Amino acid sequence: MTVGDLEGGRFAVSTWSLHRLLGAVYPYSPDPDKSAAPKEPYGPGRCLLTEIPAQLSKRGIGRLEICSFHLPSLQPAYLAEMRGALQEADILLQTLLVEDGDPSHPETCERDIRWIASWIAIAQALGARNMRVIAGKQAPTADNLERSADHLGWLAKQADNSGIRVVTENWFDLLAFPKQTNWLLDTLEGKVGLNGDLGNWAAPEKYAGLCDIMRRAELCHAKAHFTGSGLDRQDYRKCLEACRSAGYGGPFTLIYDSPFFAEEWDGILLEKSFIEDFHQERQRAAG
Repeated sequence: MTVGDLEGGRFAVSTWSLHRLLGAVYPYSPDPDKSAAPKEPYGPGRCLLTEIPAQLSKRGIGRLEICSFHLPSLQPAYLAEMRGALQEADILLQTLLVEDGDPSHPETCERDIRWIASWIAIAQALGARNMRVIAGKQAPTADNLERSADHLGWLAKQADNSGIRVVTENWFDLLAFPKQTNWLLDTLEGKVGLNGDLGNWAAPEKYAGLCDIMRRAELCHAKAHFTGSGLDRQDYRKCLEACRSAGYGGPFTLIYDSPFFAEEWDGILLEKSFIEDFHQERQRAAG
């Protein structure tokens, strides 16, 4: 199967890419001392989350990823409203991104993994296909990796028969290198998938690292780096070449995280156009 054959098309957008448009965030956390009261670090916003599916459809993008902190309510009525907005616009909810919790923490891992597991029902209610979770924020020691593997394995069992695929990401200190990422995935024996992120590791080592892990990725956060002069085309091309060399055939989630464009959609669509041009060039070169 090629990316062009994917249900909903080859492109998704994460709500993280629209944080200025959406405005308020709701920092849900397993820590009872942290408040989930709305905050506006990016301003008040100009759009409701329920309006995003129609905006995606208008731009020819068929998939969405929702950050947990962009859900203004976890009540069943709101989740049903959001699911209805997705269905009306014919948008596939690719992933619910659970943005907190640390299964590798020696003291709070039990609390955190149970909190993360509570999001499975929310992902189901929204109609999500996947739920991306953090593998761990601790240093990549043997004990911390084993602790994470144990808890992610337990989490995957909780998601059995739910229709939700648990995936993790090459993110934070625990999975800051290919060796640890591969060890964790090998240990979990396919019970948890990989969402490979192009922007979480630093150049120049990241290109070989991405080529290593993207061979087993099911999803991809295609985050481009922007400089004062715009999109870093050389870096983005090398990241996409790493995906191609690894045989990655899944969708690309457009991650725009830059003040370069006042209108976030402009940055998102520039990334989309770059990826499309890259694949067209490779197809022509292949004959």
